[in-house]
Amino acid sequence: MPIIDTHAHIDQLTDCGGALKRADAAGVSDIVAVSVDLASMQKTADLAKTRSRPRIHPAFGVHPLRAVGPIGPEAGMIKAQESLEAQAFMRAHLSHAVAVGETGLDYWYQQARKDEAERNRQKASFLVHLDMANEFDLPLIIHSRGAWGDCLAMTRAARVRRALFHWYSGPLDILDGILEAGYYVSTGPSVAYSPPSREAMAHAPLERILVETDSPVRYNGPQPFDAEPRDVLRAWAALSRLKNKDEAIVLDMVNANAKMFFKI
Repeated sequence: MPIIDTHAHIDQLTDCGGALKRADAAGVSDIVAVSVDLASMQKTADLAKTRSRPRIHPAFGVHPLRAVGPIGPEAGMIKAQESLEAQAFMRAHLSHAVAVGETGLDYWYQQARKDEAERNRQKASFLVHLDMANEFDLPLIIHSRGAWGDCLAMTRAARVRRALFHWYSGPLDILDGILEAGYYVSTGPSVAYSPPSREAMAHAPLERILVETDSPVRYNGPQPFDAEPRDVLRAWAALSRLKNKDEAIVLDMVNANAKMFFKI
């Protein structure tokens, strides 16, 4: 049966053509291709037009670690002019996208935890995305690492109807708030070995879970690997084991969730 990778940075894949061929051969039918900045959005849009197998569904947004302003050596930055250009690109192209994102907040790095100005820069960027999700009636793909509570509070305050907290591994009380708001969470291959990921996915009902790879991120589990879209099968298999359910049942559910959430 086909499977959907609901979060991949295909524009960042070193061997994009080969990775997509391998994904198609493995049974990946659709990929939600997220963006992180203006150049990423432009490349993702081009790939969506030129690739048919798997089907590429673009999502346009600016990652919190690419928000305007200096944010430390671990991450990139975009200049104010590029920020305006990114917003203009989103406004011009979101009618051809399935979601707004990747966006959100990231307090994982020490500077963000200590620097209120940095957190405010991220929040200002996130607010733009929240407004666009409402304006275009699109779901929101949220990066919430270390900032799970603030992301939920801002999303609820903006009255966004559809939101996905991607690769959720945060506290269970915030997860309960996410579920209460009607939002979704996703997991990748880390659900096979990461205690926070496993605890969160064990707690969340299968009806609210999607699977992803976050390609080409590196998974530092017992057998480290650099993910590509075909590795969404690892997430599916591990989630099935965690839930102690037949793989076919889990596949039906996560695919149905993805199709309903993204309207694909």
